[in-house]
Amino acid sequence: MTDDHKTACGHGHHDLHGACCGGNTDFDPGRRSTLDLLAKGGLAALLGGIPAMLPRMAQAQDDDVLRIGYLPITDATPLLVAHAKGYFEEEGIKAEQPTLMRGWSPLIEGFASGKFNLVHFLKPIPVWMRYNNNFPVKIMSWAHTNGSALVVGRHTDIADFAGLGGKQVAVPFWYSMHNIVLQYALRANGIKAVIKPQGEPIAADECNLQVLPPPEMPPALAAKKIDAYIVAEPFNALGELKAGARMLRFTGDIWKNHPCCVVCMHEEATTAKPEWTQGVMNAVVRASIYASQNKEEVAELLSKDGAGYLPAPAPVVKRAMTLYENNPDYIASEAIKHQGEFHNGRIDFQPWPYPSATKLIVEAMNETVVSGETTFLEGLDPQFVADDLVNYDYVKAALEKYPEWKNDPSVATGGDPYTREEIFEL
Repeated sequence: MTDDHKTACGHGHHDLHGACCGGNTDFDPGRRSTLDLLAKGGLAALLGGIPAMLPRMAQAQDDDVLRIGYLPITDATPLLVAHAKGYFEEEGIKAEQPTLMRGWSPLIEGFASGKFNLVHFLKPIPVWMRYNNNFPVKIMSWAHTNGSALVVGRHTDIADFAGLGGKQVAVPFWYSMHNIVLQYALRANGIKAVIKPQGEPIAADECNLQVLPPPEMPPALAAKKIDAYIVAEPFNALGELKAGARMLRFTGDIWKNHPCCVVCMHEEATTAKPEWTQGVMNAVVRASIYASQNKEEVAELLSKDGAGYLPAPAPVVKRAMTLYENNPDYIASEAIKHQGEFHNGRIDFQPWPYPSATKLIVEAMNETVVSGETTFLEGLDPQFVADDLVNYDYVKAALEKYPEWKNDPSVATGGDPYTREEIFEL
């Protein structure tokens, strides 16, 4: 990025980016355009060249080297901890240093071309890839539960979801758990989700949505270009510490123990290399258990003050992973209402991909206001997706090997730990 660009970026934006993104204030405009296209439903355009990529992808899978791609968010924790703690090596798997990507579109491109064979995606992304583009992606496990929130600017008077009427709110992606939960809460409060050009009038009963990459959200809030944003950690914690954000509500306090990102692999690898795939999933499950049991230590490890997997400083990542239960500010503001009932954390780690949540997401994708083409969802059966998109065998074998996963607060209790009822409660 040029010095001129740095100078033009006012409102202390560079300080916010530096706090969480290693001082890099730039977001490549070409990739930003691709992200916008993808967010508006242009996945087919983005992945139109996939058939030509498949020979390269197959070639890339000829060896047994694990190549991890990830975004600088806490969603990637199990993949990063498995690498940092040497769990892949203990399974006999050679793993390269994970590659940090700055946006969803380059991560998808890298996965599609075979550059990466283990990634985390927002859960609706593999739905698009498999059913809109016939791309052989498989969800192998959940990366985490909870771990997201809605924060509002201190320049606003927003005290509840009804207060989002007439306001500008940023989401990380049209098809995301964040957009689904936000619009559920808006509907419950009589507010319509709309997508209007910036500068157009917004009615008092409308909430105008826009897509922003997570690193751009805190600076936009600080500059009062948006009134609120909903996203994964650590960008909520960063907003609280650096952008004058107030925590309005944790998403895990609305949708109990919801998924956000999922762990994905190429279907070819899972069928051609079953022992290798099982080793990968054994390591991921072990890492999930370790993260669940050692959140503060893991936050330090992942931060730029530790092993440097995430460019955020340790205080930001620790807040994102640990500050929740019994916090008087969150209780007083009702950012958390159901912790006593839900028994969850700000972020939790259990890998089992509950089919009920997959079905709910497919159903909700048809009910959520988005920008762009949505015809691929027509007639898409939620039960079929739950059965076809997710590979349950490897993760279940790993969970049976490491039964400590059941101790995480986001595991269903009182019966079969592999089955649960989805709970939405404002």
